[in-house]
This record gives sequence, C-alpha cells and structure tokens, in this order.
Amino acid sequence: MENKWSETRVSEFIAKYKGQWGEDLALRTYTSQLIGAEKELVLHGGGNTSVKGIFTNILGKPTPAIFVKASGHRLATIEPGGHSGLNLEYLQQLRTLPELADETMVNELRTHLFDAQAATPSIEALMHAFIPQKYIDHTHADAILALTNQPDGERIVRDALGGDVIILEYVKPGFALAKAAATAFEAFPKSKGMVLMKHGLLTWGGTARESYQRTIELVTRAEEYSARKGTNPLKTRITTSRATAEGRYLKVASILRGLLALPTENADWPYQRFILQSLITKEVLNLVDSDRGKEIALTPPLTSDHLIRTKALPLWLDAPQYEDDDKLREQISAAITEYAKQYDAYFERHSKKMKPGLRRFDSRPRVILMPGLGAICAGKDVVDAGIARDITAQTLAVKTKIAASGRYEGLSEEHLFDMEYFSLQHAKLDREDKLPLQRSVALITGAAGAIGSGICQALLENGCHVAVTDLPGDNLDSLVNELKSTYGERVIAVPLDVTDAESVAKGFDQTIQTWGGIDLVVANAGIAHVSSLADMDPKTFQRMERVNVEGTLHILSRAARHFKVQKTGGDIILISTKNVFAPGAKFGAYSATKAAAHQLARIASLELAESGVRVNMVAPDAVFAHDKRKSGLWAEVGPDRMRARGLDEKGLEEYYQSRNLLKAKITAAHVGRAVLYFATRQTPTTGATIPVDGGLPDATPR
Repeated sequence: MENKWSETRVSEFIAKYKGQWGEDLALRTYTSQLIGAEKELVLHGGGNTSVKGIFTNILGKPTPAIFVKASGHRLATIEPGGHSGLNLEYLQQLRTLPELADETMVNELRTHLFDAQAATPSIEALMHAFIPQKYIDHTHADAILALTNQPDGERIVRDALGGDVIILEYVKPGFALAKAAATAFEAFPKSKGMVLMKHGLLTWGGTARESYQRTIELVTRAEEYSARKGTNPLKTRITTSRATAEGRYLKVASILRGLLALPTENADWPYQRFILQSLITKEVLNLVDSDRGKEIALTPPLTSDHLIRTKALPLWLDAPQYEDDDKLREQISAAITEYAKQYDAYFERHSKKMKPGLRRFDSRPRVILMPGLGAICAGKDVVDAGIARDITAQTLAVKTKIAASGRYEGLSEEHLFDMEYFSLQHAKLDREDKLPLQRSVALITGAAGAIGSGICQALLENGCHVAVTDLPGDNLDSLVNELKSTYGERVIAVPLDVTDAESVAKGFDQTIQTWGGIDLVVANAGIAHVSSLADMDPKTFQRMERVNVEGTLHILSRAARHFKVQKTGGDIILISTKNVFAPGAKFGAYSATKAAAHQLARIASLELAESGVRVNMVAPDAVFAHDKRKSGLWAEVGPDRMRARGLDEKGLEEYYQSRNLLKAKITAAHVGRAVLYFATRQTPTTGATIPVDGGLPDATPR
C-alpha cells in the first residue's frame, strides 16, 4: 500500500484549520482523509480515528480531551468538527467498572461531550480513550482481514506481521473490547499496533504521521504475505463476458425485484420494494463461475460492521435458467423462500438474546449471487444498495485472495447475531430519513420542460429515484446536472423519443438496469400547434398525433408489460390538459390529440387494475415556466395568443390567471403536487383526473 503523506498537503491543512481547531485536529483531519480515501482500509463510514489534546472551556480552564470520529461521518470527507470532543479524564475512569451496558455507555459519552450539539462518538470511543497514545487509527483493512479470517488466523498474523504487533482475539465492539484492548496494550506498550481478530487493525503514535505510517506499514506486510502464499487461484468452469452478464441482469432485475418485495398489510402500498444495484465485473464473474465460487461466497462477512448492510450470508442461485423466463422466476422464488426459512430459523435460535425495542429485520437477502451474471445487491434506496454493492465487491475480492492460499473462516453464528442485532448498529439505520417514495423508481417523459422539471423536483424531494427522459440535447443535460447537484445518484438522464417504440424500450431498459425496476411512469411528453381547422396542414396534425397519441401509446404499452413482469403493481400518471374538457379555438390539433391520449389512459385504468396498477390524469392549465425553464408549449402557442389579445408575455400570464375562479397563478410546482397525490396513493383512486387550473367551470371533468 502506498504511503501518501505529503508535507505540502500537511501545510495546507494546518493553514486551513489550525486557527479555529488547533494543529492537532488539523493533522487528525488530514490523516483521517488519507485513510478514508483507501477503500482497502475502510468503506462507507467504517473505521474510526482519534486524537488526544486539551480543551479550554468557557471559564478558561484547560481539560484533558479526546476527539473521536463521530458516528455517521466518513473518514474520506471528514472535517475537524466530525471528531467530537469529550472529557478524557472522565472516560478513563469508566474503565474501573466491571461492565457497562451499551445504551448506558452511549449516554455517558453524550453527557460528557464538550458540545451538546456534537454528533454521537463512535461506539469504539472508549477503546480510543483507554489506550494512552495521542493518535489512534482503527481500520478494517482488507489485507489484515485476509489474515485473521482463516483457521489458525493468529499464527498466520504472527507469521505475516512479526512480533511487534499485539494480537487480540475477537471481542464484540463496545465496552468489553475497550477494556480488553487497553489490557493488551499495557502488556506490550512498545508495540506498533494491534490486530483485532476478524475485526480490523489498530495503530497508534505520538504524531499523526507515525500512526498513519504504521497503518501503511502493517497493511503492506499483510499484502506481501498474501501475495507470497497465493499459489492456488480459482479455476473458472465457464467464461461469461460482461456484455452477456449485463444482458442477463436486464432480464433478471424486474423479476428479482418483484420477488424480493415484502408484502404488507397496507392495501394502498401492498409491497415494500427494494432498489437494486448490480455488481458485474471480471473478478466477480470469475468467482461465481469458478469451481469453488459457492463454497467461498456462502460465508460470513469480513467484519461485523458489514452485517447491517449485507446480512450474515448472501443468497446463491444454482444453475440459473436464463433462457426460460418462467423457470427462472420459479428458481428465484424458490431460492428466496428457502433463504427466508433459513433466516427465520437463525433468528429463532438466537432471538432470546435480542434486547427489547429492537426491530427484527426482514428475511430477504441483501446480496444475490448468480453464476453467469455476478452479484445483485438490494437496499431501501440507491445509497443503501450501493453500500451493499461496494462491501460485496471488497468482500469477494478478499475471500478470493484467501482461497488462493488457505480457507476462509468468518465469525461464529452467535457473534454474527450479536452484531446484527446490536442496538448501536441499529441506531445508524434508525437515524436515516424515511421519505414516502424512498423505495420507488419513476420514469418521466418530456421532463426537460417547465411542467416536467417541476414534477421531477416534487418526486425527488419525496425520496424517489427519477429517470429524467426527453429528447437528447442541452435541455436534458442541463436539467439533470442541476438535479444531480442536490439529489445525486437518485437522478439519471435517459435520452428518449416517445414516437419511437425502440427508443422507449431502451429508456425503460436503461432505468431498469440502473435501479432494478420502475414503479411510476409519468407520461408528460407532448407538443402543441396553433392553427384553425380550415388552415390545418394534415402533416402537422400527423406529427402531433405521433407525439401526443402514439407516444402515449408506446409509453402505456411498455409500462403495462413491465408491471406485468415485476408483479408489484405500480402507477401511471398522464399529464393531460384542460383542453380535453374545454378545447380552444385554433387549438384543434392539440385538443384532439390530447383527448385521444387521455382516453388511452382511461382505458389503461380498466385494463391494468387487475395487476394493481393505478392510472390517473392531471389536467393543468397555462403553466408558463418553472424557475428559469420556459414551457415549450407556450413558446409555440404564446405568440399567437398574445397577438390575438394585444398583450405582451406578462400580460398574457395575467390574463390566464384572471380567468380562473381563484385568480391563481398555476405553476409547475402545483402540477408536481397533484402528481404526488396520486404517486403517494393518498386514496384508492384510478381513472380519475385532477384539474390544476384555479377553477375553470367549463373544464371540470364530467
């Protein structure tokens, strides 16, 4: 492993942070970020670091202090405030206690913070406090776990790392581990670090540089040892190309996502869905296609920290029938049922140990391994599924390394349960936001316009994953860039032409490939044209028909087929118009084609109800813009309407506002909220239309 210490960067961190936080925390921040940048050392909030120093309180009294990485912060991006300051002298006195319950320990940590608003310190804060070294780094280094997670692991660690390292047998994180680590350190105070069996590595030093360099040195020794001993690599029985695997995933994803969904007792939300992330790499394909793939994969995670993301074991599907959809569905269904039975039995064997107040996890797998495809990971949203995917990638890589030189041995079932149902781990999950559409995926057509962008924003604000589709170009790209800056991985750009059935199919496929399926389709794409019937160009009318009618048909047809495969119901929302009910002069092509689209949606509500799919319509009037995004429809219609009424653009907006009963300015945000009404299933409604027009009696649906 490369030592990335840089005096230039040190100077930058000191210049940036010393004034407010002091030099010790500036250096602590620098090396924490160095460690966090290495996925082979820590992943997704794993690991923790600390520094001891002095805190001067409001009375000017100096107090011995320890600053420990707070739970929920990532080392790769941590700032000085991410290390919560605590009263060191008080924490060290806790070591005299014979035992300390987890919840009581957290209370003691929180009540001895210097800042009441600070985040809760790591559950391993007492281990950092009890060991007297100034700087301490704790990582879950892959190379170290490759040594510890084997039979006779202690001997292997000693052979690899030498005699200047303490080896501590596995102890559950918390107070017991803190005491055991401190006792082990006192027996060998001149050691460079401590290996926590089946858990990770501790290093320390009088300076930030010394502790960091010891981490790099010991991890490098472990890497070199494994490389020397790795003489028995896996043998693949077949070779699957990534293109083949990705094609299979597209076929599997919607089936799997539907079967993973948890039935509920809520008629409006009959399933709790998962978001999927695929892991299809050469390395993973070589493992699942190898002679020992199943044996290697069906073992516990590298470290107990991963359990709440991946569960104790993955699901393995033997000989998937990729060429027969019905048989493949039967296979996956049977495998999930069997996995759930085994998980239920595991839970029952140990449930008496579970503390009151903890919720039981569902019985569905979080990681699915399939020969000829790779791995599929599930989570409540793309972030959760992405964490499971990243952990799985690292886990399989380390297990493959171990298989080349020995045999993998993870934690015992008892230890696994203790950590899976550890209240302090559950607290990490309970703190996470719960938004109504967090587990949902939406595809929106015509999304780059005023109404479409307003709908995107409304759905994203409520947790949805959104495929933003429109014709390729700057409008689509700029919108997605704007949304990604706030909503990150929950937004993708999908170039799509609704008039082309193949383009629509590709758009659905891209969305499914990204998140595993689709739950909500918003058919918003449409165009307008101003012309009297007497002057109407038939070719122009036909163009309107292709976009507004055939485009809607392509979307409805593809959505219906997808929902039939996924089998967890869904929602389709057509953005209709007040012109369906109250058409305007010189607006015949638009009114007629949108009326046809509206009728198609009503028919879809009849045909898809038996599949649990609700189809509803939203009928807005006169939305001119959303923020800086102008309406394409009004760019087409506005000039004629302004000429006819002798108004400028502002005057035209005021005219449309004044003609509705409420004298309301209709915005894209209003349309977005109407879409949300249906998308969040506030009532058991299908085949209905919500007018968003401020009240136009002639346009009332009837």
